[in-house]
Amino acid sequence: MSSTSKRYSPEFRERAVRLVFEHQHEHESQWAAIVSVAAKIGCTSETLRSWVRRAEVDEGRRDGVSSDQRLRLKELERENRELRRANEILKSASLFFATELDGRTRR
Repeated sequence: MSSTSKRYSPEFRERAVRLVFEHQHEHESQWAAIVSVAAKIGCTSETLRSWVRRAEVDEGRRDGVSSDQRLRLKELERENRELRRANEILKSASLFFATELDGRTRR
């Protein structure tokens, strides 16, 4: 989790993004609206810009991987790592037991 995720509540981020969407028509560009809102709410323009971009992707306004898809992908990657580790352990164990059994048959 990034430091900005810890510093600002989800409600604060949602409100800030909503303010940009509601007031961007009053500015010459979305970036100008972001700069204006960021100055008023006390966060950096770049932080607010990243929240706006994430919201646009999540709402389907912009191409990209949504937050839900990103979370699911992260879970699948973690599960994949765990399964690979378990597979390596099972391979090692089967090699060990195969060697043990092979040793007994020769005696």
